[in-house]
Order: sequence, then C-alpha cells, then structure tokens
Amino acid sequence: MNINIIYIIGGLVVGAGLSWWIGNSLEKNKLKKSKEDAEKIVKEASFKAEEISRKADLDAKELLYKLRVDFEKQNTSKKEELNQLEKRLTQRDENLEKRLDFIEGKEKELRSVEGDLKKSFQEVDNKNQSLAMLIEEEKEKLKKISSLTPNEAKELLLKRYEEELRGEKAQMVRQMDDEIQEEAETKAKDMISQAIQRCAVEHTTETTVSVIPIPSDEIKGRIIGREGRNIRMFEMATGVDLIIDDTPEAVSVSGFDPIRREIARLSLEKLVHDGRIHPARIEEVVEKTKQEFDKKLMEEGKSAAYEVGIHNLHPEIIKLLGRLKYRTSFGQNALLHAKEVAFVMGNFASQLDLDVRLAKRAGFLHDIGKAINHQVEGTHAQIGGDILRRYEEDEVVINAAEAHHEEIEMTSIYSLLSLVSDAISASRPGARRETLETYIKRLRQLETSANSFDGVDKSFAIQAGREIRVIVQPKKIKDDAIHLLAHDIKKKLEQELNYPGNIKITVIRETRAVDYAK
Repeated sequence: MNINIIYIIGGLVVGAGLSWWIGNSLEKNKLKKSKEDAEKIVKEASFKAEEISRKADLDAKELLYKLRVDFEKQNTSKKEELNQLEKRLTQRDENLEKRLDFIEGKEKELRSVEGDLKKSFQEVDNKNQSLAMLIEEEKEKLKKISSLTPNEAKELLLKRYEEELRGEKAQMVRQMDDEIQEEAETKAKDMISQAIQRCAVEHTTETTVSVIPIPSDEIKGRIIGREGRNIRMFEMATGVDLIIDDTPEAVSVSGFDPIRREIARLSLEKLVHDGRIHPARIEEVVEKTKQEFDKKLMEEGKSAAYEVGIHNLHPEIIKLLGRLKYRTSFGQNALLHAKEVAFVMGNFASQLDLDVRLAKRAGFLHDIGKAINHQVEGTHAQIGGDILRRYEEDEVVINAAEAHHEEIEMTSIYSLLSLVSDAISASRPGARRETLETYIKRLRQLETSANSFDGVDKSFAIQAGREIRVIVQPKKIKDDAIHLLAHDIKKKLEQELNYPGNIKITVIRETRAVDYAK
C-alpha cells in the first residue's frame, strides 16, 4: 500500500515535471515564432515605408517639374506681350516724330510763303503808286496836247489800260491754272506715297487645307475608329472633311469655311493630345472648342480695334471683326486689309485736315460685311451697311461701307477716301497673292517678248513683273535708237500680254573699256 502510494506520488511528480517541461518548450517556441513574426512585420513595414517615400519623392519631383513648365510658359507669354507692347510704343513714337517733322516742315513753308506774300504785297503797293503817278502825268500831257475834256481823256486812258490788263490777266490765269494743276498732281502723288510708306501691314495667305501633326501613325487608326465611326462623327460635328492618307505623322482638315476649319483643327489637336477618341468625347470637345473660339474671336477683334485706335464698338461688331481674321479675298487677309485701309485713310485725313478718328473708323469697318457674306444674300458692301445701321454707327461710316465699290452714291469725302484707300491696299505690290505658276509664266513672257528684238543681249523682269530691264549690245544699238527700242517693246507688250497696272521698260546701253597695267 505504501509502495503504491509512493509510486503514485512519484508518477505525479514525474508527470508534473514532464508537463512543466512540455509547457516551457511550447512557450519558448511561441516566443520564438512571435519574434520572427515581429521581425517580418518590421521588415515589411520598413519596405513599405521606403516605397511610400520613393513615391512621394517622385510625385514631388513631377509636381515641381509641372510648376516649372507652367511658370516658364507664363513667363514666355508675358515676355511676348511686353515685346509686342514695346513694338507698338516704338512704332507710335516713330509716327509721332514723323508727324512732328512734317508739321515743322509745313510751318517753315508757311513762314516762307508768308514772307513771299508780304514782299508781293509791297511790290503791288509800289506798282500801284507808280501807276497812279503815271496816270497823273498822262492826264497832264493829254490836257496839254489834246482838246479833250478831262472826262473824255479819262475814258480813253481807262479803255487803253483795260485792254492791256485783260491780256495780262488772261496770261496770269492760264499760268496759275497750270501751276495749280501741277501742284495738285504732285501733292496727290506725295499723299498717296506717304500713305503707302507709313502703312506696313503684313499680309498672310490662307488656304483651304490645315495640316495637323500627330505623334505617330498609330493615332490615325484611333482617329478613324471602328468601322470609321470616329471620323464620321468628327466630320458631322465640325462640317469639314478629314483627310487621312500616307503622309507620315500628319492628317489634313479640308473645308471652304475657315471658321469651321479652324475649330476642327483645334478640336483634333485636343483629341490627339488627350488620347481619348470616341464619338461622345469628339462631340464634347468640338462643342467646347466652339465656345472657346467665340471668346477668341472677341479677343482678336478687340486687339485689332486697339491697334488701330478705334473705341466704343458694339460687341457684335467686335466679334465680326474677329471673324475677318479667318477670311481672305484673293489671298489677302480681310482683317489685315481692314487695318491697312484704316491706317491709309487716317494718313489721308490728317493731310486734308479731316477728322482722323472718323476716317479710321470708316476704313476699319468698310469690309465688315465680308464676315458673313457667305451666309447672307447680297454684296458685302450692302451687308456691311445693314450691319452698321443695325448697331447705330455714324451715317458717314455706313455710307463709306456701302459706297466703297460705287454701288450707291457717295455722300461724303470719307466715302471717296474709303474707295481710294481700299484700292491702294488691294493693288499695292505684295498685297494679293498670285499663283506661282501664273507669276513665273508672266515673267517669262515679259523676258521672251523683250529678247525677241534684234540687238537685245539680256532682259530681266523685276519688281514682281512691274518692271523689265533690257540690256542691249552697244555695237548693234546706238544711243539714239534705245528710245525707239523701248517704244517698240512697249507696243509689243501691250498687244501680247494682259496685266494689271503699268510695266516700266528700261533700256540700258553700256560700253566698257578695259585695260590692264603691267
């Protein structure tokens, strides 16, 4: 019994020790595993922290780069605006200096004329006094040598002097008419040349096709879309033709309406840049571009009006002026043509002592009808007059717009100046475009016609075909024959060629003697 108790107690002791040992081993294993899990969690946390730090650095660098690019763009834009403002101020200073020089010259001329008039008046007074003395002497002589009464002698003397003065008067009137006509022609030519020289508006040539560069040819497939749905949607939304051919990294937008073509070009550039090209996105971008383009038209109109110096224009007229930037006539930009006509009319008005601001306003708005003449029936002069009348412009400005092509009667001198200034702007060299093929053909015809004469060595058409210089062989053509040759070339050009304006023909005969000293 005691032995069993001892065995039982010993077994309990051994079991307790074994349980303690097993528990202790399990605790150690759990502790070890917990340490390993903790180390693993720490490592993962450290890795994630490093990854987050790297991503934050990249985001910060990307944000910094974007901010730097935006700042550079804004800085460049501000510099361009300042440069343009500086050019305008410089040009205005030059115009003021030229005007001041012109006024000073006129003042000197007036002083000189005033001095000449004083001398002339003094001479006339002296002659009148001498004439009165001669008349008194004649009266005394007549009394002595004639039995005529004083009244009869007076009538006879006055009749004789009247006949003499009538002849002198006719001669003086004829001489003064010739001088006035010559002076008027000289002043008119001077006014026209000054108006053209003071106006230096650059003309750009627009076409019916706009080319849009694309990053790669893969974009062409995305522009076309599945079964052509994208390109059909784009053409339907913009009203233009989208041409996608083998031209590398470029597509073309074709359309007669320059406004639609410009909207299509801007919309396509946005779609290509964005990358999302599908029918819904195309419709959204085109609509947004149309709204932005209306604002752009207002900005263009305001900028042009500010440059010319025209104020208090109706917003709708300003918008129509902006549309003229995208309108051409014979290759001449309509908005630049309007500004040039305004400048020319302003110069004419200043020299004729007219209202310069009113003249500029009439010239600037004379072609306003061209902004919508493809949408409304009638000539652009009639449409322009209706537009200006609708927005309560001055009657002088309205008549200048309606009559600058002589479709109605002119009611003021400003209408005549509008016609003349419009013709100067349209006909001056370089204003309107001529196709290269026609231009080269005309130059060749000029040179061929001149070279066909015997004794001509070479001929050169210059000044865009407005002048031809003919070099003759001095052994065949003498000095007294070059005038006859120039006349013969003139007759042949008039018979064979059709050309606007005049062609100046210059015949050059040169004899050179060359020797060498050794």
